[in-house]
Amino acid sequence: MPSAFLPPDRLARFARHIVLPEVGGVGQMALAEAHVVLIGCGGIGSPALQYLAAAGVGQLTLIDDDRVEASNLQRQTIFTEADIGSPKAEAAACWVGRFDPALTVKAHRARIEAANARDLIAGATLVLDGCDNFATRLAVSDACVASGIPLTSAAVGRFQGQVANFAGHLPGQACYRCFVGDAFDATDCDTCAADGVLGAFVGMVATMAAQSAVRVVLAGAGLSGPLGDPQWSRLHLLDGLAPSLRTITIPHDPACSAH
Repeated sequence: MPSAFLPPDRLARFARHIVLPEVGGVGQMALAEAHVVLIGCGGIGSPALQYLAAAGVGQLTLIDDDRVEASNLQRQTIFTEADIGSPKAEAAACWVGRFDPALTVKAHRARIEAANARDLIAGATLVLDGCDNFATRLAVSDACVASGIPLTSAAVGRFQGQVANFAGHLPGQACYRCFVGDAFDATDCDTCAADGVLGAFVGMVATMAAQSAVRVVLAGAGLSGPLGDPQWSRLHLLDGLAPSLRTITIPHDPACSAH
């Protein structure tokens, strides 16, 4: 679809995207028509949301059951002191409304789990999961596989980060459960409260996750080239201390219970 279908004010706003041959008018229209469901508005979700909104993703659904605390402000860049005590999903949705009123945003103050995951992600072009426990991640992944929705997964532990796009609903492609297995269907896991985390590094992982999500949207629009490659099942491992990046491929597990 040509960029002429964007109103003049939107053409000006996204001009730096549109002049990129890897995006162009077709890609920007795909972003405008995309619906991204964001799981968690915390350390990963907060900066990722800022760049998804800045990219012009037309519909955003935000899912988080937590409230803003003072300790969040070190890395959850979407919030201010005035938001302390407010539900994160609602505060984040208010930010989107102020940043770009043309976007459609919906907030769900809820904890996503196996029982409600499929309903909460229904109709999504993509799900970006930045939550903080394996049980939720696996419930989201299983729902994505069952619903035929691609998943961008991002995680941080101290100075180690992971970002990957999964398409477990496609034949021969791995899902997140293929990666971690069934043993992690539990809520206990390391937390940044106990282990600490550097805010700038979380932002680095989050913005990489946002770009990975953009890849999926552009690929769905039929764009070719490096940016239109969704890189399914390629897990990018970031070392924040070195710093360095290496990539491994997650194989499809024929015995995976999600398939």
